[in-house]
Amino acid sequence: MPVADYIVKPVEAFREKSAAGASYQSPAVDGSRPGIFYINTYNLKAQPKWGMTTLSLHEAAPGHHFQIAIKQELKGVPQFQRFSGYTAFEEGWALYAEYLGIEMGLFTDPYQYFGKLSDEMLRAMRLVVDTGLHAKGWSREQAIQYMKDNSPMAESDITAEVERYMAIPGQALSYKIGQLKIIELREKAEKALGDKFDLKAFHDQILTTGSLPMAVMEQKIDHWIASQQ
Repeated sequence: MPVADYIVKPVEAFREKSAAGASYQSPAVDGSRPGIFYINTYNLKAQPKWGMTTLSLHEAAPGHHFQIAIKQELKGVPQFQRFSGYTAFEEGWALYAEYLGIEMGLFTDPYQYFGKLSDEMLRAMRLVVDTGLHAKGWSREQAIQYMKDNSPMAESDITAEVERYMAIPGQALSYKIGQLKIIELREKAEKALGDKFDLKAFHDQILTTGSLPMAVMEQKIDHWIASQQ
């Protein structure tokens, strides 16, 4: 568990029009400020209540807050592992945290589970939009229309999302690459260790060496599996 806590705040007015629907800011290393789970209230009707469980799992606990606060609090690792980041790992963990929400029994409200499925639709659309923009010659307007045709999202959110993918090629792809790799490593460990598999110990292995490239994380988990047999 991270020592640092987190709070919830609205996105500041000067950046709310172009900001994502939600985001996370890491806590101060000296403990003077908690982590911040930002909610964009620019178009509040575009932030449906049914998306809140998934959003909280992803941005706060056990998603970005756990992963980022824990890595900053690590001792005995190089600075770059505490303060730099690899998107596939960090966003992969946050998507995996949403997956954990199902196992933790948090989707008892069918509307909240619809929110989970809606976010899965968003991740699928982003794979298409990211590839369309940067490999297939799509225009901004094509990408916006595609998301309008295939999601319940507000147009203001869709526009902010598409412009984000225009500016950061490959980011949308990295989310799913990281999530699928973490799930794959967990399944590999469960199969190899059987009754010896400890989910908490697996999560410790993922979170307690800071941000790593997924290939290095896979090597680490392989060594951990071998050490447990």
